[in-house]
Order: sequence, then C-alpha cells, then structure tokens
Amino acid sequence: MLTKRIIPCLDVKDGRVVKGVKFLNLRDAGDPVEAAQFYDREKADEIVFLDITASFEKRNIMLDVVRKTAETVFMPLTVGGGIRNLEDIRQLLKAGADKVSINTAAVEDVELVKKASEKFGSQCIVIAIDAKRSRGRSRPSPTAVRWEVYVHGGRAPTGIDAIKWGKDVQKMGAGEILLTSMDMDGTKNGYDIELTRKFSESLNIPIIASGGAGNLEHIYEAFTKGKADAALAASIFHYKEYSIKEVKKYLKGKGVKVRI
Repeated sequence: MLTKRIIPCLDVKDGRVVKGVKFLNLRDAGDPVEAAQFYDREKADEIVFLDITASFEKRNIMLDVVRKTAETVFMPLTVGGGIRNLEDIRQLLKAGADKVSINTAAVEDVELVKKASEKFGSQCIVIAIDAKRSRGRSRPSPTAVRWEVYVHGGRAPTGIDAIKWGKDVQKMGAGEILLTSMDMDGTKNGYDIELTRKFSESLNIPIIASGGAGNLEHIYEAFTKGKADAALAASIFHYKEYSIKEVKKYLKGKGVKVRI
C-alpha cells in the first residue's frame, strides 16, 4: 500500500498567501516562499501553490515565486493558476515546479491535457477540479446529487459534470486530480466525503482531497471513507492549529501508512 500524502496548499493572490471561505472573504496568511520553507522543515510530503486569480485576471504565471521557492525547498512542488498553454507549462517546470495544476485552460481547450501529458509526461500533469453540488439536473432522478465544474477561481459555472470530466481528463493522460469541494472549502466542517469517494472509485489515477479540513478526524476520514490518495489543507496549517507532524502521528496511530 502506498503511503498517504499530506499536502499544505498555498493560495496566492497579489504575491501573498490568502485563505477564504468558499472561495470568498480572503485573509492574508503570509509570504509564500517563507511558508513553503516552513512546510519543507515540517516534512510535508508535497506543497501546492495556486495563483487563485491569475486566470480570471488574465495574468501571467508567477515564475518568480516558483523560482525562489524551488531554490530553497526540496519537496515536490505543484503550481497552478494562469496556465494557458504548453509554453506556460514548460516555463513553470523550468523554474523548478515538479508538477503543474491546470483547471480553466483544460476546460477551454480539452486538447491541452493530451498535448501536455504527451510532451511532459503524465506524472507532472495535475488537473484541478473545483466542484460544486447541484440538484435537479441529473437523470434519471431529478433529486440526485451531481457536482458541476467551476472555472476562473470558482467564479464561472461550466455545466460540466465533475465526475464525467474527471474520467475524460484521465483518458487524455492526466496523472492526478486535485479535487476541491467548493461547498466545503474553508468551512472546517470536513471534506465532501461523498464527492471524494465517487471520484476515487470512478478513476484509476490518484485523487487529492481538498476543501473543508478542520481537524485530524476529517483528514483520517478523507483517506478511509473518501478513499483519497492525498489530503490537502490550508487554514489548519497556516494558522498553526495543527502541525504536519501532529497530523502524521495521529494518522499513523490510526493505522494509516504515512511518511514520518
């Protein structure tokens, strides 16, 4: 059995780490490079940088932040936000990213996923899916829960069914899914276990659970009930409510295989 990964997420806006609730009401949470260095010392398994307004504001990718981080941080680094094409991906990898996370551009140009995985390898292509619950449009039952894909930092609904989209990008060569529940994001009420489990059972590539971590039990449930391969969290780490070490010690005591 592969070890489960604990991944701090740094949402970056205007060069600062921020955290909000359901993608709104953002609060400052520090300098991204310093935060990454801290999590490296804490022995996080990976770190994710997401420039959360780059696509919406049509800005360029944050190469300087990536470069400065890669020079001093030695855990795997995933970077997303503002990626539009193969050249953006190349530039990020050249700057020191180990993986890139693509959301809006993948929806707008479905061939990008296939081209990127063929050119750079599936192992470094992560598809970020921001999913929100909706009712009344599912068949055969009008009351069945479905999840809709949102883009542009959670601002724009697409009408695309999230699980179908996950299957599509897997076929196109995506190596991993970063799955964020917009309903649970920042609430600290726990991950959307139903969403996470459906993805984990429907796809063969690793699923990173994201959105809603508030305590140790939530992370444990993401792995056991949600069947996730990795758990991503932000607020509980940024504001020092829990340390990476505490999380891993708790999980190990519960029988979850983690890297200490």
